[in-house]
Amino acid sequence: MNITRTSNPTLGKNVFSSEANTQRMTGATGTTFGQSNAATEPTTANGNVMTMKGAINKTIILFAILLITGIVSWKMTWSGQIAPQIFLIGGTIGGLIFALITSFAKKAAPITAPIYAAFEGIVLGSISAMFEVAYSGIVFQAISLTLLVFGLMLFMYKTGILKASGKFIKGVAIATGAIGIFYLVSFIVGLFTPAFNEFLFANPLIGIGISVIIVAVAALNLILDFSTIESGANSGAPKYMEWYAGFGLMVTLVWLYIEILRLLSYLRRD
Repeated sequence: MNITRTSNPTLGKNVFSSEANTQRMTGATGTTFGQSNAATEPTTANGNVMTMKGAINKTIILFAILLITGIVSWKMTWSGQIAPQIFLIGGTIGGLIFALITSFAKKAAPITAPIYAAFEGIVLGSISAMFEVAYSGIVFQAISLTLLVFGLMLFMYKTGILKASGKFIKGVAIATGAIGIFYLVSFIVGLFTPAFNEFLFANPLIGIGISVIIVAVAALNLILDFSTIESGANSGAPKYMEWYAGFGLMVTLVWLYIEILRLLSYLRRD
């Protein structure tokens, strides 16, 4: 089955189909290829196959975990109990480690994906607290807009308003790649010429324009993610891939939230 290509590195076009093929070959309890064991075959009836609904539910659970650890991180940062840099560094390292583990050991996703979400919550909580100090009320706005965009993209995908056609996929992939190059160039140039980033983002209009484009591309990536996950469900991917799908969606949602937060900060500047 052809799995839709997505710009999300965690949701490659073959990630679900390869797991589905492995499931068919080994069976749910380790039956080797060629051995007939109907009880171990992945079927929707016995609940061994992932579904789109299940993936969305797992995403909601992961978001709740992120929200809980984010609130704890927020309160500790806000009260001055722990420096935000500690949460940022520790959470980033922890999140990266468990993101890699989840990517390479997908069967562990029911355990590693929630841990990843917890670390991301620690990072986002500290970042959000720092933004809230500068712009009161901005975090609530950013969270609300992120959830609104997620719901809107899901609605537009399910109703067929936006479809992951060939041109759509290619366009979003090119735009996402261009943003990745932009991030890399601005980071490298900024190391040697700090004034470059100051010039680039000091102008509110330039900053707003860049952020609007990035937010739009991040939102459109959700359409590709939905399409990839639904194709994975149709391919007969195993149940644990719902957690992996939720993990993949969380990667896009975290990116979307940070960019919405940045955009709102530009709009709130005097």
